Amino acid sequence: MHRTLSVTALAALALGGGIPAHAQAQEGQVVNLYSYRQEYLIRPLLDLFEKDTGIQTNVVYASDGILERLRAEGENSPADAILTVDITRLVAHAEADTLQPVESEVLEANVPATYRHPEGLWFGLTARARIFAYAEDRVDPARIATYDALADPELGYTVCTRSGKHPYMQSLTAFMIAEEGVDATRQWAEGLKANLGRKPNGGDRDQVKAVSAGECDLAVLNSYYVGGMLSDEEQHAWMEGVGLVFPNQETTGTHVNISGAGVTKGAKNREAAVRLVEFLSSPIAQRMFAEQNFEYPVTPGIEPAALVESWGDFRRADINLADVADHAAEAARLMDEVDYDG
Repeated sequence: MHRTLSVTALAALALGGGIPAHAQAQEGQVVNLYSYRQEYLIRPLLDLFEKDTGIQTNVVYASDGILERLRAEGENSPADAILTVDITRLVAHAEADTLQPVESEVLEANVPATYRHPEGLWFGLTARARIFAYAEDRVDPARIATYDALADPELGYTVCTRSGKHPYMQSLTAFMIAEEGVDATRQWAEGLKANLGRKPNGGDRDQVKAVSAGECDLAVLNSYYVGGMLSDEEQHAWMEGVGLVFPNQETTGTHVNISGAGVTKGAKNREAAVRLVEFLSSPIAQRMFAEQNFEYPVTPGIEPAALVESWGDFRRADINLADVADHAAEAARLMDEVDYDG
């Protein structure tokens, strides 16, 4: 029913005069998807969508380069929709004019306004909180109750993070700009850099591993990685003696990022693409996202996985992510200006 094709293969077919028969099916009965999300995370959802609708899904998986590919392909692109893993990527696609507006009563009902573009260019599908993991034997959690605390010159703890060039860190920086302004955020980034226990490198799980190994006292990471580590036989040990803090509970609320989707500007199978995005916001898909990847559902009334729920409820920042993303370019420049990775 479905096929997984390389970016190069699909692009070559598109630029060479059209998508092949196996990727076209009957008009409206196929969705060609470019996905930043890994196959094992979304394939069960796509299989269910195919079973329920009879619409075939062809997927390109890539960790990067999808925006550049869409720009190069232009109106010849075979892609009908994209899936991304960060608000900054969604906004980059919107600003590059690779997405088209979608009006859908289903999506408006399922996705809160905070997590969708005001003109329907993109829709959030899952949420993940940007939290702290700390060594319980070395850190007083009361002293790391806010993102600002990471930059305190009197903190006395070392911090581990991803690269300042990574979208996750740039999204947090953009959130800080939205809440506190550029000058205050520059001081925050400089202070955070001064408190780093090592040069930023690796993924979010690597930061927790560094806490476990004593390389730093606390780490910044997305919440869903915690569920993944606790469910992994080897990585479970990294979480032993590690506590969690959801920052800014007494101020702005914790910064929440999203994964999301949008319909491409040149979608040849627009109706089917919209149906796919609607399906991914549906209760059954939201429950699958929650159980399989430990993310927070965006659709109201859908509970997180039991493991995630055991961490307790928390206050989310009450700010539209489109407003946060407006500062994405500033955030990227700021992290370069302070030479965060240097």
